[in-house]
Amino acid sequence: MLDDFTHEPRIAYFSMEIALRNEIPTYSGGLGVLAGDTLRSAADLELPLVAVTLVSRAGYFRQEIDPQGKQIEHPDMWDPSRWATRLKAGVAISIEGRDVWVSGWLYILQGHMNGRVPVILLDTDLPLNGNEDREITHHLYGGDLAYRLKQEIVLGVGGALILQALGFEIRQYHMNEGHSALLALELLRRYAYPPDDVRAGENPYDIPRVRELCNFTTHTPVEAGQDKFPYDLVHRTLGDIVNIPTIKSLAGEDNLNMTRLVLNLSEYVNGVAKSHAEISRKLYPGYRVHAITNGVHPYTWTHPAFAKLYDTHLPSWCHEPEILVRADRIPDAAIWEAHTQAKNDLIEKVKTLTGIELHPKIPIIGFARRMTEYKRPDLLFSDIQRLKTIAQERTFQIVLAGKAHPRDEGGKHLIELLHTHIRDLADSIRIAYLPNYDMDIALAMVSGVDIWLNTPLRPLEASGTSGMKAAFNGVPSLSVMDGWWVEGWIEGVTGWAIGDSAESANGDDATSLYNKLLQVALPLYYMDRPAWISMMKGAICKNASFFNSHRMMRRYATEAYIR
Repeated sequence: MLDDFTHEPRIAYFSMEIALRNEIPTYSGGLGVLAGDTLRSAADLELPLVAVTLVSRAGYFRQEIDPQGKQIEHPDMWDPSRWATRLKAGVAISIEGRDVWVSGWLYILQGHMNGRVPVILLDTDLPLNGNEDREITHHLYGGDLAYRLKQEIVLGVGGALILQALGFEIRQYHMNEGHSALLALELLRRYAYPPDDVRAGENPYDIPRVRELCNFTTHTPVEAGQDKFPYDLVHRTLGDIVNIPTIKSLAGEDNLNMTRLVLNLSEYVNGVAKSHAEISRKLYPGYRVHAITNGVHPYTWTHPAFAKLYDTHLPSWCHEPEILVRADRIPDAAIWEAHTQAKNDLIEKVKTLTGIELHPKIPIIGFARRMTEYKRPDLLFSDIQRLKTIAQERTFQIVLAGKAHPRDEGGKHLIELLHTHIRDLADSIRIAYLPNYDMDIALAMVSGVDIWLNTPLRPLEASGTSGMKAAFNGVPSLSVMDGWWVEGWIEGVTGWAIGDSAESANGDDATSLYNKLLQVALPLYYMDRPAWISMMKGAICKNASFFNSHRMMRRYATEAYIR
């Protein structure tokens, strides 16, 4: 089976998390879903990729919400043997001075068309390892800083070695965020000059050769979001993979900064939206940062009713989503019927998961994100009385979802706060919070709501992709001007802006949000259905046709992989 993929050179795509399918909880949110969409489009376009990630046997976590709105985390165990094939190869890497064996599982991602992409799920849960080392690949983003470093050693160093052991010929390495940056150190070790050829004071590593092999996509718009490890921990855990003076020259004098390391060892670096690339150039002066705006996988994030509609009117849309620019030719009644089916499916899911019954003729506002403070899930509830007043004039419903990282106390507090608001507004607005947000719930929400809400604190949204998913289902966005929305926003055509693009305007966002709801969005929904459907078509024609992962992968192929 592996022989099907080792006969030609491939791009090795490294990501700490990848959303392969809903039943495999090897992802926590947007970064993993993007990685999954990347591979799904690579398969559809038959691009020669091989992906490397961790098996994360205990998943991220399964979320339970208690009656008071407190998040309770449970392990989300899964059995790799149900979905993947155990690989026979294994490699030993040094962690804390001892050999830790790394093997893996082969998962074959089948594209919607004919292509396939092999995915290597790295696993240290092996009889040769002690109990502590067997657990390194159990919990996605679990444990303390030392545990995190061990995971990143397994991903970067172990991943590079396992590809070599399996017989893959790698033409380029693509690192999705800095978690896998240590693979660049493994490549330095691999391409070290023979000791006899190195003169005193010269660098013993072929840095230009390593740079030529590496590509890096950054998703972090602030320096505080970068992984950093103290050098005493690095030396104790990683050992002498590369001499410390070389590492410090590449990754920083005070701590090993994973982002700095990969920036210095990558020939091609890109941000995930035009605005994010601009921010990154300021954050990393002296580095050339390209912009490849994210996209979402067409088939995965389109409700079956809309997929059938597109199949009828624009039959090549799945392989050439740019043809969706012609969606304005689809009859209004057909668009509305597809949306009605998607909305009814969401209403049914809300009832199943929460017992709350939503009304099909009342507009639904959707918000689903990682629950953390900069996403501002509470912005909509900034003025409860104002929200009640709007609902009295133009009634609406709200569906919420999202997990907070187990160590993000601020995020968990926000979930409690949202449930307090839900109780306080029970007599005025129907609101549902769907527990255990996953890909299945995400599809139901982005396709079934009427308005997609996004309220990050500028400029902290590197890209965002949920609004792109909504666009494939004709759902307009009501969003703060940050990330991808700076490119996707056409007022009154694809949706509406909250505030403006200036960071200093964040304080006025709640007022702008309420005004857009009361004066523009809700009156349009209730009073002018043809105009509303025209906006739905605008979201499809202007945004879905462009913000898709097929376009994104064609950009990576021509700009990063072929050079």
